[in-house]
Amino acid sequence: MKLNKLKLEVDYFEFDEKYYNKINPTPLKNPKLVSFNPLACDLINLDYEECKTQDFVDFINGSKILEGSTPFAMAYAGHQFGYFVPQLGDGRAINLGSVNNWYLQTKGSGLTRYSRQGDGRAVLRSSIREYLMSEAMFGLGIPTTRALGIIDSDSFAHRDWEEESCAIVLRMSPSWIRVGTFEYFARSRDKETISQLADYVIKQSYPHLENEENKYEKMFYSLTDKTAELLALWQVYGFQHGVMNTDNFSMAGLTIDYGPYAFMDYFEKNSICNHTDAEGRYSYNNQPYVARWNLFALIPTLKLICDESKLESYMKAFLPQHEKIYLDMMNKRLGLDASKSGNSNLNLILELLGSLENAKMDYNVFFYRLTHLKSFEDLSSILDIAVFQEPLKQWFESYKKVCDEQETTFESRFEVMKKVNPKYILKNYILQEAIEKAHDGNYSLVNDLLKIAQNPYDEHPDFERYARQTPMNFANIKLSCSS
Repeated sequence: MKLNKLKLEVDYFEFDEKYYNKINPTPLKNPKLVSFNPLACDLINLDYEECKTQDFVDFINGSKILEGSTPFAMAYAGHQFGYFVPQLGDGRAINLGSVNNWYLQTKGSGLTRYSRQGDGRAVLRSSIREYLMSEAMFGLGIPTTRALGIIDSDSFAHRDWEEESCAIVLRMSPSWIRVGTFEYFARSRDKETISQLADYVIKQSYPHLENEENKYEKMFYSLTDKTAELLALWQVYGFQHGVMNTDNFSMAGLTIDYGPYAFMDYFEKNSICNHTDAEGRYSYNNQPYVARWNLFALIPTLKLICDESKLESYMKAFLPQHEKIYLDMMNKRLGLDASKSGNSNLNLILELLGSLENAKMDYNVFFYRLTHLKSFEDLSSILDIAVFQEPLKQWFESYKKVCDEQETTFESRFEVMKKVNPKYILKNYILQEAIEKAHDGNYSLVNDLLKIAQNPYDEHPDFERYARQTPMNFANIKLSCSS
């Protein structure tokens, strides 16, 4: 479909005007295309060739408004690092409307009513990170928002005492409603208003519930189930979000708002990827518990339309459900069957995590190399990249025993592991290479990494170096929210 034939729909104006701000984007100077995403084009039936035109650049930049679009920013509240902030909102994101049930939003499009002390901009550095990481999560099968395109410009903003070029990411989601949206709407103390928002969420994310009895309770149950799975996948692949505030927490059970995130380099269970998180609230190990906390924060906002006791009772299943999915996936990463061997598999996984941490071993590289292991007599492909080998040698004794108990072979384990252990994970040092090239006007690595992100299990011969362990001087670095 031609870009000019793409007709957007805006359904958010059914809410009272106090919940949004109609605002046109503020275009950047001399915008230029960095990359577009063909897989995302397919989701909205957009012709690839259209993404190579100036019209597409102007669309992302906000100087071209498509038919049916009335740009606006959403208001929401949120618990930030555990403290309630009653007034937040899209401070640098502008919603354009939906097409084919995908809601389009540009991040970095200028000031809105909710910008507070911000400038409404996103720099190229953070924009590349979000553009690529959302597609890397998709490639791994982790629920996420998507990205359609990214532009650079000759506009500049100050970040971390430096001047950086401004960029805009055109991102897409089946829903942009957050737990923080309900926290904001709940201030009305009006049952009809909360029902209206819940109906909107059900229409977007849980349409199978529209005609159900007790549909609002079931919405919460569905969100809880999806979140348990999402957090299990984060933990399995060593993903750290960095800022799990309720305003960054999706009502659709998606990964949203990529900021100071990281994929684990060497394993460290208490790893903190956000340097502003001094107390480690959003550390890797805490993420499932914070997700649970966020869901509990949602419950009071639904009290006018739900039985709170039922919601609280359902939450008792959250951690067990999360742990079951996590253990099932971790067993697959080891080529094992979670239904066999009982607690020995759980103990094996716990022992592995401790061994990886003590060995200072690259987390995801370990699993890829384990997938291709041919013999327990020769572990050099794994041990040679561990800083300390002895903890892993001891773990392999336990692993061999469980493999024998389950009567598995290297071949049978390979068939299981090859589907869940990717060769490529987009770690921060890899993204930094693309960012540095882009700052020099060379966007080629951004486009190369997009293909790797979307196909992490494939061979990419020109980029073998990215399948190796992270250089120690780049491992487990902390980032800022402007990153």
